[in-house]
Amino acid sequence: MDFNVKKLASDAGVFFSRAMQFTEEKLGQAEKTELDAHFENLLARADFTKNWTEKILRQTEVLLQPNPSARVEEFLYEKLDRKVPSRVTNGELLAQYMTEAANDFGPGTPYGKTLIKVGETQRRLGAAERDFIHSASINFLTPLRNFLEGDWRTISKERRILQNRRLDLDACKARLKKAKAAEAKAAAVPDFQETRPRNYVLSASASALWSDEVEKAEHELRLTQTEFDRQAEVTRLLLEGISSTHVNHLRCLHEFVESQTNYYAQCYQYMLDLQKQLGRFSGTFVGNAESTSPPPAATSLPAVTAATLPAVPTIPVVPTIVGVPNTVAESVLNPNEVKPPASGTRKARVLYDYEAADSTELALLADEMITVYSLPGMDPDWLIGERGNQKGKVPVTYLELLS
Repeated sequence: MDFNVKKLASDAGVFFSRAMQFTEEKLGQAEKTELDAHFENLLARADFTKNWTEKILRQTEVLLQPNPSARVEEFLYEKLDRKVPSRVTNGELLAQYMTEAANDFGPGTPYGKTLIKVGETQRRLGAAERDFIHSASINFLTPLRNFLEGDWRTISKERRILQNRRLDLDACKARLKKAKAAEAKAAAVPDFQETRPRNYVLSASASALWSDEVEKAEHELRLTQTEFDRQAEVTRLLLEGISSTHVNHLRCLHEFVESQTNYYAQCYQYMLDLQKQLGRFSGTFVGNAESTSPPPAATSLPAVTAATLPAVPTIPVVPTIVGVPNTVAESVLNPNEVKPPASGTRKARVLYDYEAADSTELALLADEMITVYSLPGMDPDWLIGERGNQKGKVPVTYLELLS
């Protein structure tokens, strides 16, 4: 118990001495030991690293999980050292709603079929998003969080110790300075005002007392200087390790970019596949809509023949004779027999690769230039494309029409 009381009193004295030194420094009444320029640069770089790492970490968390409530929930699970429950992504939830809607509307209807296809794509997009979030959390967020909760805490602790050692050193310097000043004053102004021998004894005792105080202050200064130098070296090594932290974060940043690139590439491919499927569906939907219309009163032989043929994309032929009833006859598209209209043609640039579904369509390669034109009565979502001696139908959504 006696030891604890002495230690408590000693710690209180040290704390009071540091507080006095810190206050006098702020008031400009005490000298402060300055660190060298290189050390100050290391401290500034460490502070920059900590501040920007925190901001990048927080904003990346917002990017991966925009819902603040979900972020708070994940934070609590992490602090409780419990596994975060699996959460359905927005894409997967949308896919579920679309599938349920398709079942209610009828999966065999054009709208129902499209909802099912789009819902399946949204489900794949949601799964890709989940994989991206998982990869980014492990390869990018975790190293940043480990630095802030591990290395930076160690650096901060050692910097606080260095600050205390510096305050102790400056307090010892100030104590030594005061002791030397008092010793010089006692030696220079002896007490000769009275002739009693007792005064000469007191003067000599005061000079010896201040000499002992100076020796004690010098001894304490040497000890505090050694402790300060040792702590400064430890802190310097930790601060120089920030360079290794930057190298590690750079590697993690490359992995984050790679994960994000793969994620967006998957999303692009999924949407491209969906666009192709919907492009093929458009002709089917038009055909279904036309098949539900009432047949004409008089059916000619060519019309009967066309009705018995397999379902193939056709180009309606519009009559051009004045006075003839406006009936539409369908004939199978033969690319070799198609001629450009008198109104002229246009150039178009292909935006995406397109694989022809049958012999009536023209396969396309991204960024190539083709000649396109439309025929009377043709589906507005399609054009006739020419590339050299090749001809065929091409979807408008895959083209950029040029003037």
